[in-house]
Amino acid sequence: MDGSSAGLVVVGASLAGLRAVESARRAGYIGPITLIGEEVHAPYDRPPLSKQFLLDNRNPAPLCTEDDLRERLGVRLLLGRAAVGLDPGSHVVRLDQGHLVPYRHAVIATGAKPRGLNEAGGLAGVHTLRTVEDASTIRDALTPGVRVVVVGAGFIGAEIASSAVSAGAAVTIVEAAPAPLLRAVGELVGTELVKLHDLAGVRVVLGARITELLGTTRVTGIRLSDGQVVRADMVVVGIGAAPATDWLSGSGVVLDPADGGIVCDEFLRTSVADVYAAGDVACWPNAIMDRRMRMENWTGAAEQGARAAINALFPDRATAYETVPYFWSDWYGSRIQFAGTALAERAEIVTGDVEQGQFVALYRTGGRLVGAATLNQPAKIMKLRRLIQRRSSLDDAVQLLQRSYTVPVPEPAAERAQPCP
Repeated sequence: MDGSSAGLVVVGASLAGLRAVESARRAGYIGPITLIGEEVHAPYDRPPLSKQFLLDNRNPAPLCTEDDLRERLGVRLLLGRAAVGLDPGSHVVRLDQGHLVPYRHAVIATGAKPRGLNEAGGLAGVHTLRTVEDASTIRDALTPGVRVVVVGAGFIGAEIASSAVSAGAAVTIVEAAPAPLLRAVGELVGTELVKLHDLAGVRVVLGARITELLGTTRVTGIRLSDGQVVRADMVVVGIGAAPATDWLSGSGVVLDPADGGIVCDEFLRTSVADVYAAGDVACWPNAIMDRRMRMENWTGAAEQGARAAINALFPDRATAYETVPYFWSDWYGSRIQFAGTALAERAEIVTGDVEQGQFVALYRTGGRLVGAATLNQPAKIMKLRRLIQRRSSLDDAVQLLQRSYTVPVPEPAAERAQPCP
C-alpha cells in the first residue's frame, strides 16, 4: 500500500485530469492530490498532434509543467504509471508493478485509445495517432512525394490528410461508410465536406472495406473488397477511439454496453461511491440536449474535469453538468465548427457551400434548433450555440442569419432537407 494519505486521486494526466486538479485547488481544497498518468509526459494538448505538429519540429507545449504541478498545485505526480484496477471497497487504485494508491475521492479521466486495423498484422508503416510519440513517428515519415493512405474520413483522418498534403504527400482517404462523419455532422454536411478534400487534390474512396494490407515486413498498399489496390508507403488509421476503461473490469463501475464509456449521472458520478468520471470516458445525461451523451472533444473534457472535481469534493456545491457540445476541426486552411447534435430529424445547408468557402447548416428536431455546422463562420457558430442552449426554434436561427447577411437567407425547405442518423 502506498504510504501517502488518501485524498483526491485523478487517474489520467489528460486535459480533463489537469482541469480536475486545478479546479480542486481553485475551489479551496487543501488535501492531498495524486495525478496518475500512463504517459511519461505532463498533461499536453492533443489537438495539435494531427495538425501543426506534423509540419514542424516543435513538441507540443505542456498544459502545465511538472514543477508547476508539484510546487504551485501541490500535486503528487505518478507519470509513466498505468492504472490496472480499481477496488471501490478498499478505496484503492491499483497500478502496474503492484503499487496501490488509496483515495478518498477519485476522478477517472483516462481518455480514449485509438482503434487499430485487425489486418495490420504487425507490418511496419501502419500507424495510429494518440500520443506525441505516435505523431513524431508519422511526422518523420511525411516526406515530399510519400504515398499516404488514411483509413477513416473522420476529423482525425481529415486533419492528418490536410497536414500530409501540406508536407507534399500524395494522399488517399478510404472510408467504410457511404459518407464521412455520419455520427458527428450527419450525411448532408459530411458529403459537402468531401469537397474540401477534392479541392485539395486528395482522393476519397467511400463505401470501401479493407480486406488486406499488402507487404511482407512493411506495408506497400491496401486491397479493398472490390479488388482495387491502393499503393501506399504508409497507412495512418483514424477509425475512431474507444474509451480507455478496460482497466475497470471487475470494479463494479458500470460501463455502457454500446461503447464501453463510464455510465454517470448528471453530476458525473459513477455507479460506485466517491468515484466520478470526466472527458472521453464519461457517458452522462445531458439535460440541455435531452439525451445521454459521451463527448470526445477539447471543450467537454476541460469543463467536465473541472465540474467532476467540485462535485466530488464539495457535495454542497454540486451541480449537474449540462452543455451544448462544441468542437472544431481545421482542414486545408478552413475551419469547420459544430455545436449541438447531429442526431436530428432534419438538416439543411441554409446558406453557402464549400465552393463559396463558407456555409451554415442547421439541424432541427420538431421545431427546435438542436445543431449547427459552419465552415469559416466563427462568429455565427457561437451565436447559434447560444440559441441551442436557450432551446430556441429553427425560425429563431434563420432570423439570426437573415440579420447577419446582406443577401437573403432562404427559409429551410423540408423537401430539400435530409434526415440525420
